[in-house]
Amino acid sequence: MMNTLQVSLGDRSYPIYIGENLLSQAELLTQHIKGSEVLVVSNTTIAPLYLQKVLDLLTDYRCESVVLPDGEEFKTLEVMNQIFDSLLTSRFSRRVTLIALGGGVIGDMTGFAASCYQRGVPFIQIPTTLLSQVDSSVGGKTAVNHALGKNMIGAFYQPQCVIADITTLNTLEDNQLSSGLAEVIKYGLINDPEFFVWLEDNISGLRNREPSLLAEAIERSCQDKADVVAQDELEQGVRALLNLGHTFGHAIETGMGYGNFLHGEGVAVGMVMAADLSQRMGWISADDVERIKNVLTAAGLPISVPKGMTAERFMSLMSVDKKVQDGHIRLVLLHGIGKAVMSDDYSAEKLTETLAAFQS
Repeated sequence: MMNTLQVSLGDRSYPIYIGENLLSQAELLTQHIKGSEVLVVSNTTIAPLYLQKVLDLLTDYRCESVVLPDGEEFKTLEVMNQIFDSLLTSRFSRRVTLIALGGGVIGDMTGFAASCYQRGVPFIQIPTTLLSQVDSSVGGKTAVNHALGKNMIGAFYQPQCVIADITTLNTLEDNQLSSGLAEVIKYGLINDPEFFVWLEDNISGLRNREPSLLAEAIERSCQDKADVVAQDELEQGVRALLNLGHTFGHAIETGMGYGNFLHGEGVAVGMVMAADLSQRMGWISADDVERIKNVLTAAGLPISVPKGMTAERFMSLMSVDKKVQDGHIRLVLLHGIGKAVMSDDYSAEKLTETLAAFQS
């Protein structure tokens, strides 16, 4: 079974395919390749598992591959330059299509490279982690990290399609699966309270990788994100709500050193911190905060800050976040489960209380 969703962006619209064993269907991939040249970008973890399977679908193309080191700490301009080295060494033209085979790091770097090479060439997302299938592969955000901030150098650049093969999640480590569940839970908290209740009821089955539950969670997450992206492609308004937990979470990722705290783990803690601040503002109840903590814990995610993150460290790192405007940190907070808001009218004193309560 395969389900197809559409990200509606006019002439930049594209499908998201969700199902099992999709990497055995050549036409699904090749129909989105316009020219005769292909570069597949993967990493040292995913390439041994799936690279040859993808290459076998591309025998009618002039095809090369590049395998990058695996990990958030390698999401840099220096490592991304290896993609350009391969493109130029192969003398690929503007008709080349890049294929991102891997998790969010590979998808972000491949998309950013595609946006830059000869001022823009097509690319395709084949996400192999839950986090990338429900979040980073959809919506066209591409970027690399800087030592001073996560995803600070990048571009909005949409793929030709997204192929989310649920079968690839069978080889995913447990902590990486949990990391992806953080983003799934985020969609329920932002604007889909019924989905949040469904997650509370089915989180155990998702952790056990039940295919029907994973398919439904991925489809509902992608639909929620696609709806938001269609309204606000360049994050000038409602799309910013998708960053629930991310300002706090990115500070943790940067502060702990890229790769030492998974993205979804940072987002999970960040969502608890956002919920705590929302409660201090009187916007949500203590029971809501407990429900959020409980579902994150059941998903195998942390709900407390790692050692070394002081309130001062948080403020320093959060001040570099992309959502800072005119020196003020704008945060996604909650007016209830399923009711996220972008706020800059929270109390600075209450934020200080939240940071002090969570610092370690």
